Amino acid sequence: MIQINLLPVREARRKADIRQQLMQVLLVLIVVGGMLGYAHSRILQQISEAEARVRQMESDIEKFKPQLDQVAKFRAKKAELQKKIDIIEGLDRARKGPVRMLDELATHTPDRLWLDSITTKNGEIELSGQSLDNELVAVFLGALGDSPFFENVDLNSTELADGPDGLKVVKFKIQASMKAPEKSQS
Repeated sequence: MIQINLLPVREARRKADIRQQLMQVLLVLIVVGGMLGYAHSRILQQISEAEARVRQMESDIEKFKPQLDQVAKFRAKKAELQKKIDIIEGLDRARKGPVRMLDELATHTPDRLWLDSITTKNGEIELSGQSLDNELVAVFLGALGDSPFFENVDLNSTELADGPDGLKVVKFKIQASMKAPEKSQS
């Protein structure tokens, strides 16, 4: 019978399989290395593009810095002028306020009612006066409540007293808070 030694064939096949596996591993390493190299080069490119954009923005900032400084100066000047305008408007309101408030009192004071004293302190006004009856005091109180110059109008007291020529009069005291009306009413 003929005997064939198959061991060298198996050994050769095993060596060929190992070589093939090594080639596959080498091919995978080459592909992975190529992909890593490509990714690395893309990242480096993106970094260099970002750095170029940063340099461009820095140069733009330096280029526009004089204009930014000028805008900041204009804003500061505008704020200063606005403060001055506000002060002037406040002084104008303060100058016109008492005149308008007294005009408002004169306009809303009904006949047969007169004021004896007007006292102001810290934005509060106290009016003392006399009237021929309580109804006139109520009308005057309502008119002051509707006025744009007064708020929180409150009747403190009323009392019956002797007036001139033996007449009976009602003495009253009214307290209210003064306020500046809106600009549209000035």
